[in-house]
Amino acid sequence: MVDYERMFAEIERARDTVRGIAKNTPLDLSTTFSRMTEGDIYLKLENLQKTGSFKVRGATYAMSKLTEGEREAGVIAASAGNHAQGVAYAATRLGIKSTIVMPVFSPIAKVQATRGYGANVVLHGAVFDEALAKAREIARETGATFIHPFNNEHVIAGQGTIGLEILEALPDVDVIAVPVGGGGLAAGIAIAAKHLRPEVEVYGVEAESAAAMRASLHAGKIVRAESLDTICDGIAVKQPGELTLQIARDLLTDVVTVSEFEVTRTLFLLLERAKTVVEPAGVVGLAAFQFGKIDVKGKKAVAVLSGGNIDMSLLGRIVDKELFRLGRSVRLRGVILDRVGTLNRIIDVVSGSGVNVIEITHDRADPDIAPNKAELTMVLEVPDKRALDSLLSSLEDHGFHFEVYED
Repeated sequence: MVDYERMFAEIERARDTVRGIAKNTPLDLSTTFSRMTEGDIYLKLENLQKTGSFKVRGATYAMSKLTEGEREAGVIAASAGNHAQGVAYAATRLGIKSTIVMPVFSPIAKVQATRGYGANVVLHGAVFDEALAKAREIARETGATFIHPFNNEHVIAGQGTIGLEILEALPDVDVIAVPVGGGGLAAGIAIAAKHLRPEVEVYGVEAESAAAMRASLHAGKIVRAESLDTICDGIAVKQPGELTLQIARDLLTDVVTVSEFEVTRTLFLLLERAKTVVEPAGVVGLAAFQFGKIDVKGKKAVAVLSGGNIDMSLLGRIVDKELFRLGRSVRLRGVILDRVGTLNRIIDVVSGSGVNVIEITHDRADPDIAPNKAELTMVLEVPDKRALDSLLSSLEDHGFHFEVYED
């Protein structure tokens, strides 16, 4: 059994320890998401935390508990990115050597940041669990202390300081949604929040295709995820810990899941409306609110935005795809006469319509098109459907037939 009174006292001690290394992040009311959900939606901006993620809290508190001999031997951790940066930053601040084992396919931005915070980085394995096994092996060989990313009381206590901050800023909160990978963040926040306000509902939120905690709760034992096919790399964990599973069973109202498309749509909206950059794993709680996985109508609800360490190329792809989905970017395709002046005439029509040209592809090589013709594809930025319809009509009036092409 977990001694929750003792764990809460540990969280209170952790708050004093992490102060100065981790910061008390803002809790902001979102007008956009409040209007969409008919609730009062607050965003706990851990994406603005040191190292871009909540992980520095647990790492700092765990390392503060090391003996002098353990500090001399250094620490080692395994992480897909955020725990890596948290351990590296905290270790350097505390004067401790750190080694981090990261999966080979970790986002390069997270690998570079971890090295930048002073850690020795070892790339090993395709997924977190393989990196974890390697880290344990190195710990045995070197005598370094292994800092588990979630199944550790001191790590959980450090993450629980977020719960204290939420309740201090919003004492009458009704619902808190927390991203779940291994479960350390949800466990810590739940312990703190339920102690201070027993009636608060704390939900864990996972990616649909990496829902090990939800499966484990339903089975009543640890269940390994079959695959981790998700862009939410920060919560792509094959199984929760024994301790975090028990706390989740005792304190969480439920664990729900969101799809990849729900994640990307929330991420895009958050970026465009709130001017807030959050990684996919960090928006799953807010996505659960937006898409009705958690009922927040008439309630004061907090979504913990757990991190902002998104790979820039992924962010670009998400923005591009969402613009196409929303109809603000379109791809037009048509067959034209392959003769001098034709392309110029088409460009004149398009530019006269006020539509912005992003890309033009002129293909003569397709064997299914007559030798005197070519296929023209245009990617355009349009303000709305009316502008697109007007452009298509104008092109027809000039003898050019184009259709919206969806690949």
